[in-house]
Amino acid sequence: MTIAVIDYGMGNLHSVAKALEHVTHEHVVITRDARSIRGATRIVLPGQGAIRDCMGELQRTELQGLVKELLDDEGKPLLGICVGQQMLMEHSEENGGVTCLGYLPGSVRRFSQEMHDADGRRLKIPHMGWNQVSQHHPHPLWEGIGDGARFYFVHGYYVEAERDADVFGTTRYGDVTAHVATGRDSVFAVQFHPEKSADAGLRLLENFVNWTP
Repeated sequence: MTIAVIDYGMGNLHSVAKALEHVTHEHVVITRDARSIRGATRIVLPGQGAIRDCMGELQRTELQGLVKELLDDEGKPLLGICVGQQMLMEHSEENGGVTCLGYLPGSVRRFSQEMHDADGRRLKIPHMGWNQVSQHHPHPLWEGIGDGARFYFVHGYYVEAERDADVFGTTRYGDVTAHVATGRDSVFAVQFHPEKSADAGLRLLENFVNWTP
């Protein structure tokens, strides 16, 4: 088994690869070679920074078509991380509006700069640090992870999926319920960084390695 971390120039590639190597003896490769990616048994789509840049690099490296092909392969597990989750949606409000991959119906919304907590204190944007994730629907990637477990976030935009069936985890920040774990068939994607989320994040990566959709 080979796990391919797609290298299109954006994302915390080496940290993700190291975390995967920590939970499996399988071969983990960071690559932008289409043949190697197609030949892998599991795929990781990372992402970090502005979504315009991520989508632009995906196009520039001629990997966008391949990623869409992989999303349609219902037998091959794919894990999206951070902007890798956002790119699966139809549209993002970031950078004046960006068309995304359109795998899941829904949009990526901007957190308001005027959000406050329950005590009236202004919340910082981006949403950065540890927060609880509520498991909205059961999924094999939640195995061994408690409902309400804490994961590490860094994001100023959040996913709002149209279909309840596509939402597997949510997080509250101010008055927003962000859809921070989404997916369908053999695809699962998270807004948080499992590679930075201690035991819960490593368990999620281990579950991904062992997942047979």
